[in-house]
Amino acid sequence: MTPNDQRATPLDAPPDIESQMPDAAPDRASQDAPVGATAREIAVSTDRRPVPSELTARAVRLKNVNAYYGDTHAIKGVSLDYAPNQVTAMIGPSGCGKSTLVRCINRMHEEIPGARAEGEVLLDDLDVNGSNVDVVAVRRAIGMVFQKPNPFPTMSIFDNVAAGLRLSGLRGVDMRERVERSLVGAGLWDEVKDRLSQPGVGLSGGQQQRLCIARTIAVEPDVILMDEPCSALDPIATLKIEDLIQELKERYTIVIVTHNMQQAARVADTTAFMLMGELVEHAPTDKIFSNPGDSRTEEYVTGKFG
Repeated sequence: MTPNDQRATPLDAPPDIESQMPDAAPDRASQDAPVGATAREIAVSTDRRPVPSELTARAVRLKNVNAYYGDTHAIKGVSLDYAPNQVTAMIGPSGCGKSTLVRCINRMHEEIPGARAEGEVLLDDLDVNGSNVDVVAVRRAIGMVFQKPNPFPTMSIFDNVAAGLRLSGLRGVDMRERVERSLVGAGLWDEVKDRLSQPGVGLSGGQQQRLCIARTIAVEPDVILMDEPCSALDPIATLKIEDLIQELKERYTIVIVTHNMQQAARVADTTAFMLMGELVEHAPTDKIFSNPGDSRTEEYVTGKFG
């Protein structure tokens, strides 16, 4: 990454991303994949938005990443590229290391007592594990949405979105404009614009998760990590989040951990399969579900184990 690269965003300064929001996602009912389709049928349909023609986000590259919980070797030499402006799904059975690997990307793994990680995590050409890199700046550039919606319970809808801006100490920001823009970007503005002063915890589960996404994108990150963001949501709320993910990839690089094979098939451009802390295979999603290169991948996506 060179200093003149228009996509370069120094980790010691807030990114400068255009405020124009992407067009609304197409109506799910108009998609080609039939209701109740298998992951393979969905993956080879045209259900996913194409990769944006103009890349505005940043790439993430993992090089020989190892992670430990005390003496337990949880992630074993994983090297993996996450392409800019694409959605990458991380799949695999429980305990295979998907969430641990994702938490290594924005250095949240090191917050666990006794946990440590080794290897390179490159945001374009910058190693976020470098000794001179501010971890707070890393987490501003690489945002995260968790499994369970976690709005701040004592804060209003407005303050929940603004919290990230205030905690990051960003200066010269029109707070009201940024909050509105973030809620629009999270597909929530029309539902909450008349009750911004009401508590965020008063929203439904799906709305709370979109509120958390709004809080994440308010600080204008380059990458969004999502750790099973729909596991606690009903099917309708899940589809809204999935449609939102398709919109967000126009501006961000997205990594999503999921146990839902149909969800991975619907939203991901590429899919990575992990097993026992190792990366087994990473390929375009339609290949993973229709013609995987490893027999273990085929056994997992067809439900023979996991």
